[in-house]
Amino acid sequence: MPSPSDALRPHRRTDRPSGRRRLPAATAGLLLTALAACEDQPPRAAASSGPPAPIAVTVVTLERREIPVASVLPGRTAASRVAEVRPQVGGVLQERLFTEGQSVAAGQPLFQIAPAPFEAALRRAEAALARNEAAERAALGTVGRQRALARVQAVSEQNLENAEANLRQIQADITSARAAVETARIDLGYTRVASPIAGRTGRAAVTAGALVTANQATPLVTVTQLDPIFVDLTQPAAALLQQRREVASGALRRASADRATARLLLEDGSEYPHAGEVQFSEVIVDQGTGSVTIRAVFPNPDQMLLPGMFVRARVEEGVTDRSILVPQRAVQRTLRGEPMALVVNAENVVEQRVLRASRAIGNDWLVTEGVSPGDRVVIEGFQRIRPGDRVRATERPAPQTGS
Repeated sequence: MPSPSDALRPHRRTDRPSGRRRLPAATAGLLLTALAACEDQPPRAAASSGPPAPIAVTVVTLERREIPVASVLPGRTAASRVAEVRPQVGGVLQERLFTEGQSVAAGQPLFQIAPAPFEAALRRAEAALARNEAAERAALGTVGRQRALARVQAVSEQNLENAEANLRQIQADITSARAAVETARIDLGYTRVASPIAGRTGRAAVTAGALVTANQATPLVTVTQLDPIFVDLTQPAAALLQQRREVASGALRRASADRATARLLLEDGSEYPHAGEVQFSEVIVDQGTGSVTIRAVFPNPDQMLLPGMFVRARVEEGVTDRSILVPQRAVQRTLRGEPMALVVNAENVVEQRVLRASRAIGNDWLVTEGVSPGDRVVIEGFQRIRPGDRVRATERPAPQTGS
């Protein structure tokens, strides 16, 4: 008869296999339930296989029109005329006849040099002239008498020739004396130092009582003409060459090949109210900067512009009708660094166009290749699309020139 311990051992062995059989059965039941639930649901693949909804974007339709082309160039103002006033005779400075910083007219006296020595020199020269003129009258009488006597052979021909030679010598002395009088009169006039040009005076370098000399190194004062005023601009030589090619090919039309209108932008950001004109460009390229200097002249009636100011000038190069303005926010870069834009075609499908942009005008790019009039360029929503996508385009009015 089995012992109680032997009876318990088979019981344990039979319990374990029984538990293993129940677990797979439960798992199978759960799988059958999940499969039945999947069969009850509608097929999702059929619902998601349809075409995606068009993506909303904003576009602008490009159009060709006459576009004024201008370049913004840096530059500095320069006085149109500068005169360093120096004395032309030496002497003691008596007084200053102007107020420093005021505007003076051409020929206006600025300084007075003591005139007494020059007045005396003038009187001395006039006396020498009078003495020679008196000698001339006496010599004329002698020659007349010698000629009358020579006709009757009362005197020799030698006496007549001597009298005529003496007369010519006296006449030459008169000419020299007259020149001396004129020189003395000029020197006396130079004692009143005048401004050679109209302009504004600077600081006086001397005061009354100073001894000055003719043509001294230090100017007494500097007079600067501010109206009109020059603006010297710098332009890259490559840009100048491109501009000339465009003018020669007809892509850029100008009223004059040598003249152009310019507008100034001051250091505080404001625009100068008076328009200027480009006069000429240098014929030598700066080797250090690779640029050329362009000189423009501007009216300066209020003397708002002062020499040495930094300005920017918008120089009008001409008008073109062979280019199209594309908003800058619509232009992106390819992996190769080329400018490109996304264009919506007639089927509302996105296309990628590589552009050739020559310059920026305001908030737009001046594009010469890559797009055509009538193309719709994406300006908003291009982050969500790529070439080949179908979109729903909303039209926005074309930008104004240079806006």
